[in-house]
Amino acid sequence: MDTKRVLVTNATVYAEEKIINKGYVLIENGKILDIGSIQSLPRLHNDMEIVELDESYKLIPGFIDLHIHGAAGADTMDATLQALKTMAKILPQEGTTSFLATTMTTSPEDIEKALKNAANYIQHENSFGEAELLGVHLEGPFISPKRAGAQYPGHIIAPDIELFKKWQEIAAGYIRLVTLAPEQENGLELTKYLRDSGVVASIGHSDATYKEVIAAIAAGITHATHLFNGMRGIHHREPGVAGAVLMHDEVKCEMIADGIHVGPEMVRFAYRNKGADGIVLITDAMRAKCLGAGTYDLGGQEVTVDGERAILKDGTLAGSILKLKDAMKNMMSFTGCSLEDVIRMAAWNPAKQLQLLDRKGSIQKGKDADLVVLNEEYDVVMTFCRGKLAYSKWGV
Repeated sequence: MDTKRVLVTNATVYAEEKIINKGYVLIENGKILDIGSIQSLPRLHNDMEIVELDESYKLIPGFIDLHIHGAAGADTMDATLQALKTMAKILPQEGTTSFLATTMTTSPEDIEKALKNAANYIQHENSFGEAELLGVHLEGPFISPKRAGAQYPGHIIAPDIELFKKWQEIAAGYIRLVTLAPEQENGLELTKYLRDSGVVASIGHSDATYKEVIAAIAAGITHATHLFNGMRGIHHREPGVAGAVLMHDEVKCEMIADGIHVGPEMVRFAYRNKGADGIVLITDAMRAKCLGAGTYDLGGQEVTVDGERAILKDGTLAGSILKLKDAMKNMMSFTGCSLEDVIRMAAWNPAKQLQLLDRKGSIQKGKDADLVVLNEEYDVVMTFCRGKLAYSKWGV
């Protein structure tokens, strides 16, 4: 670790408690040592590295992507350290400073390889100056065959506590979030177990009725995987999964704000119901992100990317190629929300869901120095991951 102090100064700092015009953030050992206005700037040291910006630049906390399968040709299910390293190196370009490696509904053997690999990476390969791998999002295989989406139907199985215990042991305890269909046999039992063991239980790829969702919330569901996608939708006589999630503040919902998975009008509809406190911006990106059009693999299925969307042969949407920096802009455009609202949805809320607000999710003394610099057009121009420059528009 580089122990040299770094001072980022003169930008508009979106700190946890207030916005500081002409502010500064002082970094040491990967942590935020101090924040304030330049008028109260402490005496500078000769060995301090100074990053002087302009007041037109905005300094915000780094984004946390709770649902991402891959990027730049790499995928969690590749089960290699290099795949996760590729993701960790490229994600800061879009302002993402930490993430959950997300699995697919594949064979138990392939899932176990991915879990073991992720645990190994977290324990030995996480590096300053790269997006930090925080854990695993287990998406499936405990889902509904009726709402498989791009998950492979042949590997869907009923929720199984003993199997999950085995997988959590293989993952060294790093499974942080599980997508499941709680209406399936043993679904409520697994939901309760996840809640009691400190793992986020997320309803997704679910055909549950409104009443079944209410029972699942009582059992411990606090999260919903990609709202509207892969779930029973809203009907005027049956609110379904989507309706229940929108009506219950106990549940935060993921949103793929690319304008494709969810139309702009429905993004606005969800925002009016959930507000900034109830939404978590995610990408659900697959390996084609950051690459061009072509044919790619996702969980053993062929996916075609045309530059805007990723689809299976039957036309089913198969993940996305969305970047969180674009999700941020889209959310502001679709809903009229503020930058502070987006920070809530892309940084604070995911950190809160993972119970990591003690070190992530905002610019505050003592927290990790995960920082993103935006220009006047809200483009990412610099990203710091735990205090070390990970990306600069002008070259690292």
